[in-house]
Amino acid sequence: MDTSTEDLRFDERGLMPAVVQDADTGEVLTLAYMNAESLKRTRETGETWFWSRSRNALWHKGETSGHTQTVVEMRLDCDRDAVLLRVRPRGPACHTGARSCFHNRIDGDDARPAVTMPAARLDQTLDELYALLLSRYRERPADSYTTQLFDEGLEKILAKVDEESQETIAAGRNETDQRLVEETSDLLYHLLVLLVQRGVTLSAIQEELARRRQKRK
Repeated sequence: MDTSTEDLRFDERGLMPAVVQDADTGEVLTLAYMNAESLKRTRETGETWFWSRSRNALWHKGETSGHTQTVVEMRLDCDRDAVLLRVRPRGPACHTGARSCFHNRIDGDDARPAVTMPAARLDQTLDELYALLLSRYRERPADSYTTQLFDEGLEKILAKVDEESQETIAAGRNETDQRLVEETSDLLYHLLVLLVQRGVTLSAIQEELARRRQKRK
């Protein structure tokens, strides 16, 4: 439900944790901290501002890197001592260049790249994403990047598929495995947008792949 920012419960340092989440994919991008001033500036500017505990100063995300985060929605938790920021990121959230700060897994005492631990089967993830995109196509919620793509039409979507294809090729040729994962994910997302726009189902793609597999046996 709607709520105000009155009577917020900051800790003894005047801070509260801020969970930053991709508004379109649901991926958690980072955990930062906000004070009253950074919260105020975030609401006023529509981009994320935090309090840097290491520098002891306000921090506008992307001020030097250009990797800003446009805020779609802000929510307080039930105790009013933590905030969730749903954003559309422009570039990676992590200072390492990774899309999310949560790119390491813990396996006992050993930390490994998260790419080795799939959160779900790819087919399940694609099905869920397709269903989400289909709902965006039907409902057209405001302040949605996906809605914007559908509103701008087929030629815009095709241009984005072409752009992401080129960036995936570049990542495959010259960049890190993580960058290849990120660009491939962007390409898959825009390909699914194209399928929804054209009314092509994932089952049609699955059937065609199965037919080709049988043919090549």
